[in-house]
Amino acid sequence: MKRLKNLSPQPLWNYFEDICQVPRPSKKEEKIIRFLLDFAEKNGLKASQDEIGNVLIKKPASPGRENDQTVILQSHIDMVCEKNSETQHNFDTDAIKPFIDDGWVRAEGTTLGSDDGIGVAAQMAVLTATDLSHGPIECLFTVDEETGLSGAFALQPGFLSGNILLNLDSEDEGELFIGCAGGIDTIGTLSFTPEELPVASYAVKLEVKGLLGGHSGDDINKNRGNANKILNRFLLDADKQFDLHIAEFNGGNLRNAIAREAFAVVVVPHSQKENLIVEWNVFSSEMEFEYERSEPKLSLHHKSVGLPELVIDSDTKARLLKLIAACPHGVLEMSSRMIGMVETSTNLASVKFTDNNEIILTTSQRSEIDSRKYMAAEMVESVMKLAGATVLHSDGYPGWTPNPDSVVAKIAADSYIRLFETEPVVKSIHAGLECGLFLEKYPELDMVSFGPTIRGAHSPDERINIETVDKFWKLLVDVLENIR
Repeated sequence: MKRLKNLSPQPLWNYFEDICQVPRPSKKEEKIIRFLLDFAEKNGLKASQDEIGNVLIKKPASPGRENDQTVILQSHIDMVCEKNSETQHNFDTDAIKPFIDDGWVRAEGTTLGSDDGIGVAAQMAVLTATDLSHGPIECLFTVDEETGLSGAFALQPGFLSGNILLNLDSEDEGELFIGCAGGIDTIGTLSFTPEELPVASYAVKLEVKGLLGGHSGDDINKNRGNANKILNRFLLDADKQFDLHIAEFNGGNLRNAIAREAFAVVVVPHSQKENLIVEWNVFSSEMEFEYERSEPKLSLHHKSVGLPELVIDSDTKARLLKLIAACPHGVLEMSSRMIGMVETSTNLASVKFTDNNEIILTTSQRSEIDSRKYMAAEMVESVMKLAGATVLHSDGYPGWTPNPDSVVAKIAADSYIRLFETEPVVKSIHAGLECGLFLEKYPELDMVSFGPTIRGAHSPDERINIETVDKFWKLLVDVLENIR
């Protein structure tokens, strides 16, 4: 039974709900690729696929507009797969369950996938609409945007023929984006020696939960808590007061999401059990006070657990706690070119213990200026190396330098004013878009990015505003009509 059947524009929402039924984790897009190719065949549209899996579906121009410029519509088909710890959901096999909640569409306990499922749905609605006026259209659906931008990296010259691209992967209605940050990941690895536990010990699991998390680009300046940082604050202080041993530290998941949850299994002598719990309860109250405005659902829990067989050696424990404490997280520089925008940031995304006696810390750095992106990565690398970690950097991806003379951005701005009688905000976005990589392969592209309002992206709190989807659709239709 369709849950979104009464929303407008119905074709777009209908396609979005269909997309929700198709599992599409990053790097596992086989099912959604097949879905799109079947869709093209069913509707008599020419489709092709490149070696990495990017899909291109073409639609001929409306009658009389065959000589107009070809317009590329672009979105990515993968989604961030995050769920609440109590939610039972297999992203490889289970459908997303959307529902309407007071003017928004959400999912039951998981990310919704409106980033960028709503862009995919808009493309499908354009491809099947019979009442639109437009020139030739190419719809590009890229793979693996969320975990590596692999589809954009692998895009080859000659796959596309248009020189105008509308990126449908933005999350703020009323804003037109003409630039974005570049990014690079920095990963540190600490090796540890497992040690046996002392006798007469007590084990407890300490948990930080309920944080908003969110996108490490869009939300990095919103004073949101990082679960890794919060949990480590307690452990660093507790290590000075107690004979503390760590069996596990696990926090955060994705490189481009702010860590929402973290837990640690720690061991102390029985004689220190009660004092440790008292300190944890005091710390919990302090954190709830600190974050009462920015993180109203923050909660800290503890529970007794069975004794682990092994803990990490004391030297690695000390270096780990100091590394997490010193590792920068958040905004590093505000932009001097676009006032009010973040220029450079870093995200301490995850801390993971592995079965190979290693602890892996994943961070991501972003900047609209390439040199400062690398500066931030070197800052994180320095902290990690001082703690004795080995460090690797990803290849990174380029930013998209704003073009104030963009013709298509002017067309989009004029359409917005005409439709809604107010001026849009034209700006750069701190999140990473694929546009910078497209420019490397197609340097003549003129691009603009826009979309409806999405909040809580990359977290189970992800939601899309229903009213703005209608405005997003109207803007897309009008822009297509006015590109000649």
